[in-house]
Amino acid sequence: MASPISNHLHTGQLGENMAQLYLQERGYSILERNYRYKRAEIDIIAQKEKLLIFVEVKTRTSDTFGFPEAAVDTRKEKLLLDAAEEFILAANWQHDIRFDIISVTLSTPPAILHFEDAFH
Repeated sequence: MASPISNHLHTGQLGENMAQLYLQERGYSILERNYRYKRAEIDIIAQKEKLLIFVEVKTRTSDTFGFPEAAVDTRKEKLLLDAAEEFILAANWQHDIRFDIISVTLSTPPAILHFEDAFH
């Protein structure tokens, strides 16, 4: 029997895979998955033309306990900003950036919501 922690990780990974496919179908190139910097992790770093997009993916099996995107709080935003800054410096990125949230609810059929420019 799977533990609650492994179920949680499996749910998150499934959501990230769905988000990646969603982005690729819309012309985004995936540069990194699960980019880590100190205590922060960026789920997906994508590029579309001259725009670098940092994507936080939130996945839930249902919306019983709220919508997935509501789980991105100011603490998480700060961690994402720190990791993004490190990636931008390391990659010497000279163009525009954006922070998106992709919300995945594993209903039947699954629901994917893409919030572009979710925070700065």
